[in-house]
Amino acid sequence: MERKEAITLAAGRCSEKRIRVLVTGACGRMGREVLDAVSGEDDLELVGAVDIQAGAASVPAVTASGRVIDGLSVSGDLESALKRSKPDVMVDFTLPAVVMENILTALKAGVRPVVGTTGLSDNDLAKIEAIAADKRLGLLIAPNFSIGAVLMMKFAAETAKHLKQAEIIEFHHDKKLDAPSGTAIKTAEMILADSQMSSAPTSVTVIEGARGGEMSGINIHSVRLPGFVASQEVIFGGLGQTLTIRHDTIDRSAFMPGVILACRKIMSLSGLVYGLDRVL
Repeated sequence: MERKEAITLAAGRCSEKRIRVLVTGACGRMGREVLDAVSGEDDLELVGAVDIQAGAASVPAVTASGRVIDGLSVSGDLESALKRSKPDVMVDFTLPAVVMENILTALKAGVRPVVGTTGLSDNDLAKIEAIAADKRLGLLIAPNFSIGAVLMMKFAAETAKHLKQAEIIEFHHDKKLDAPSGTAIKTAEMILADSQMSSAPTSVTVIEGARGGEMSGINIHSVRLPGFVASQEVIFGGLGQTLTIRHDTIDRSAFMPGVILACRKIMSLSGLVYGLDRVL
């Protein structure tokens, strides 16, 4: 579903005080990267960390670089952690099964969610959009926080105005639970927003699914293998030519400039913003 949310500025300007950040999914690979990134910024203050792996007992907060953060423990209960740490922003890199509940818990507590977890349905987005608007809180959900990936999507949307057949191939590590990726879906939405794509010719498929999944004329193929972090190709075909736009994430640190940008921008936003491209 294409989303055309209007970004509105919240009344007033945020103060010069440091932005207080809590991280959910803090024991995961992305969560540990966020701990590293946030703790290295002068205008951000890391005040909380939550992960279901912690359970009832708190565990030390350890960054992706292996650094133990003094004075910060990872707890297993988000609601109590929000009450205790009083963050301005919650950064969520968890799982599709828990992200919706995390967002609702944060909004209820008056905390602005910055969400990189994919797997939310259109109904989920509509529900949290209404709640965020009612509470006048910023809520930013981005399928991909890599600025290079956002540029890849923008270039693809521009190309689609001239070449009318395209397919998307996305590559992720074998632990990624959803397919296709949120990035692939967002890319297709951006392509289709201003362009009418032509469906690929009908093929006789010997193996079901060999042509991937189809989204309004765009075939999307998902690869899940060890060794990948996140990569995507958008391949356009025209008369006597093809054009491939590809982005490769070599390391998860590539997502951190976008996460930090989102933590800053969300303080002056109201309502749901879908996609990092909306705040660049």
